[in-house]
Amino acid sequence: MAEAEAMYRRALEGKEKAWGPEHTSTLATVNNLGLLYKDQGKMAEAEAMYRRALEGKEKAWGPEHTSTLATVNNLGNLYANQGKMAEAEAMYRRAQDGRSGSHVSTGEKAWGPEHTSTTDTVNNLGVLYKDKGKMAEAEAMFRRVRNENS
Repeated sequence: MAEAEAMYRRALEGKEKAWGPEHTSTLATVNNLGLLYKDQGKMAEAEAMYRRALEGKEKAWGPEHTSTLATVNNLGNLYANQGKMAEAEAMYRRAQDGRSGSHVSTGEKAWGPEHTSTTDTVNNLGVLYKDKGKMAEAEAMFRRVRNENS
């Protein structure tokens, strides 16, 4: 994984020089570096990368873009892995129903209720609720995933 990290860092450096730190291609690499850091157990570094990617994607594409929502879901996964259940739930909820001022389901609006990205986030919420002992809520999420995939 050290080799992968070096390659991502080199790619990030090149993209920042060529296109700047806010370019969407640069931000995709920032997000991917966050994924790698998470896999390496470098949680603080992963969070910093995800936050940077999220901030840039919100500026470039807005809060409802599929790429923005994917990074929101990544932050939810990171927080869940750290046992930060309230933060994880907030990220999953935002990715799933994205109530950022409106009452429109952004995840579902962006991808539709049956898209794998939507059902992945709903499943993540189900796992989170199960881990918190909220069995009724967990069951509702798991049923929804099953119904959307059948």
